[in-house]
Amino acid sequence: MTDLVTAVAPDAILEHALVTLRVVLEYLGTVAFAISGAVAASRRRMDLVGAVVLASLVAVGGGTMRDLLLRQPVFWIENPTLVLVAVATALAIAPAARRRDLGAFARHRIVEYSDAAGLAIFVVIGTGIALDAGASPVAAMIVGVANGVGGGILRDLFAAQVPEVFWNGQLYATAALGGAFTLWALWALGLPPEVVFWVPLLVILALRALSLTRGWGVPSVAVVQKRELQTESHA
Repeated sequence: MTDLVTAVAPDAILEHALVTLRVVLEYLGTVAFAISGAVAASRRRMDLVGAVVLASLVAVGGGTMRDLLLRQPVFWIENPTLVLVAVATALAIAPAARRRDLGAFARHRIVEYSDAAGLAIFVVIGTGIALDAGASPVAAMIVGVANGVGGGILRDLFAAQVPEVFWNGQLYATAALGGAFTLWALWALGLPPEVVFWVPLLVILALRALSLTRGWGVPSVAVVQKRELQTESHA
């Protein structure tokens, strides 16, 4: 019996640690996304209600899409803790927004990097949940990307903007897809859970950081207007 406990205990401890870490990162990701939602509301000159709604949408919107796609109970209906965390984050950001004291956010790119952290966390969590639910690799990657970018899409739509993920040319959805693919590949190879968890998360963070600092991105398919072509021909 002692040998059996000794053999099983390390795996059980590791599993418990990963579950705890996932919960902690979910909270961190929720705060990170809620910050981006609250700041976006401030830039659109919304009131406090608008800031709370936008922060909540970006924080739990992707997870809601994930659960609906997997036909699972929506996570925040049974346990609204993450919604409350998003609301609290919006209320904490509101005084700075009211004083128009958001210069530090812009100078240090706090919104961009907090959004990158939220993206990485929720893509990894969403892809893992989809694989655990028996989704195919392609479906799991789609669910993971939706979990990561869905909240931002809802944020921009409610702020009356074309979702930034579709036009800014940065590595955003591409980074999410790269991380989701990496997670599936490592999972399919049967690597340890900590490797399957951390490596895709770091891949997404690295791609987002390179996009923000080095300008890495994807090609634009914008249509060049006739007037622009004439201007170039005379240049």
